[in-house]
Amino acid sequence: MNYRISGLSSEPFEHLYGLSDAQLAEHGAKRYTADKSPCFPDRIEMRDAKVGETLILLNHQHQPVDSPYQSSHAIFVLEGAKESYEAVNEVPEVMRCRLIALRGFNDEGMILEADVATGDDIEGVIKTLFANPDVSYIHAHNAKQGCFSGRIDRV
Repeated sequence: MNYRISGLSSEPFEHLYGLSDAQLAEHGAKRYTADKSPCFPDRIEMRDAKVGETLILLNHQHQPVDSPYQSSHAIFVLEGAKESYEAVNEVPEVMRCRLIALRGFNDEGMILEADVATGDDIEGVIKTLFANPDVSYIHAHNAKQGCFSGRIDRV
């Protein structure tokens, strides 16, 4: 079974790039400079920021469905990021190095299956969740902080 992991499009965030801290605050966002790595996971390029790179922390609605599971949470985006990560059958290191909660949703946005995994075990959990034919897509979240990590779709 093949799957695709996708980072977020940069387009919804580009208007924030280069704003002053005061202007970011008007959008409910805050700028951070990575002072260690891994620590600041970018949701566009799907990688940890390098020391010295700037990121924007903001709220993002990652589950915009009409269901009880509609959801948003804080995420980091690398300031200036343009290229969205996309890979088939490949889990990015930014996910492998963290405890990841994987939630399998149906077309109506209801959770049908869920589990947690780290490292190489993530692929097995993805395949297990997709073994249920009613699971349409999977959301990955950092299990500790709860931040949305990425979307996983069948290919």
